[in-house]
Amino acid sequence: MDVSFVAWAVTLGVIALLFAVDLIAAVRRPHAVGFREAALASAFYIGVALAFGVAVGIFAGWELGAEYFAGYTVEKSLSVDNLFVFVIIMSTFAVPAEYQQKALLFGILAALVLRAIFIALGATLLSLFSFMFLLFGLLLIVTAIQLFRHRDQDPDVEDNVVVRFARRRLPFSDEYDGQKLVTRLDGRKVLTPLALVLIAIGATDILFALDSIPAVFGVTQEVFLVFTANAFALLGLRALFFLVSGLLDRLVYLSAGLAIILAFIGVKLILHFLHEDVSDSVPEISTGLSLGVIAVVLAVTTVASLLKVRRDPRAKAHAGSLRARPDDPQRRPGS
Repeated sequence: MDVSFVAWAVTLGVIALLFAVDLIAAVRRPHAVGFREAALASAFYIGVALAFGVAVGIFAGWELGAEYFAGYTVEKSLSVDNLFVFVIIMSTFAVPAEYQQKALLFGILAALVLRAIFIALGATLLSLFSFMFLLFGLLLIVTAIQLFRHRDQDPDVEDNVVVRFARRRLPFSDEYDGQKLVTRLDGRKVLTPLALVLIAIGATDILFALDSIPAVFGVTQEVFLVFTANAFALLGLRALFFLVSGLLDRLVYLSAGLAIILAFIGVKLILHFLHEDVSDSVPEISTGLSLGVIAVVLAVTTVASLLKVRRDPRAKAHAGSLRARPDDPQRRPGS
């Protein structure tokens, strides 16, 4: 895909403008976001993402347009799992509702920067070493297995190595001081709990990038499409958080569905490696089939979750974890 400098500049400018407007609104007028505001903002960002996909299809061809939509769907579905963890972080650190917007937006900015770095690194590795398709595929399959095994668990924010390091090495106050990240306590400067929230979200973003970047490269190897699919999926995350945070508990099979999607994309990457480097008789999975499988899995997962909750109101969804928590009854000594 030949993307001109002007196209890159305009796209990055639009993404930066959308983020800046969101950030200014959140910082200047901190408030608890209501359902109507969240719904309108979510609809706007989804509309922008869909319009961009249509533009790709018109100007670059619908095959590339389909790759963008497949990548965006993967990233959007994985971002919903991000929301589970964001809810856990907000609850763990008791973030006041009016300050949650700022925490989310700075977390999203960190995610954009980190994913841009990971995308550049991933694209470079794939262009230099074809066996990276095999490694990415195996990584996704292992991740899918672990996520499925611990689908009824939630990640422990306090167990995050970055959060533990920050608590040990940096001075923190026990009370929030408005939207400030730094305050004064007994005459010295200390970080507020809001700063620790941003550290926790940033550390979580790194873990999610390690999964989502290989996954989106599984449906398109076009760097422009990989980046824009990530960017547009992340831009709407703040509004989506406030829109569905009360409904997340009902998506009881989401982690299982995401595990299936990651495993499917892992197999797709391995088949691509075998087709290119071993034998062209090895079949590949088309973009259209990928998009169809992802859509079906998400639809079945959502419907099955709602039916499960309807039959058993006590059923509760979990974000899923890549390793067992200490209180996991399935965890074995030495595991």
